[in-house]
Amino acid sequence: MSISITPNILQGAEKLLSADDMYRLGLEASTPGAADYDIVKAHKWFNLSAMKGNADARLYRKELLLEMTSDQVADAQRMAREWLSNRQGAMSL
Repeated sequence: MSISITPNILQGAEKLLSADDMYRLGLEASTPGAADYDIVKAHKWFNLSAMKGNADARLYRKELLLEMTSDQVADAQRMAREWLSNRQGAMSL
């Protein structure tokens, strides 16, 4: 017996991310020297995690603001809005 996985099956996989998962993604992206280091992405993940109630994500997001330009913050907020609009209902899981 084999299992076939098509791209359509995986399309909604990010809906399963919890606030803690988003927080961990933010930590990974905010760690200098990490392969995925990107403070704009980190802010996006911390913002989404904070929206789901993660208090630590709120603190890290606030600290990142001290290192970011206003354009970077705007980009991070846009990315978070896009993530939400592409995953209707994801924040209610």
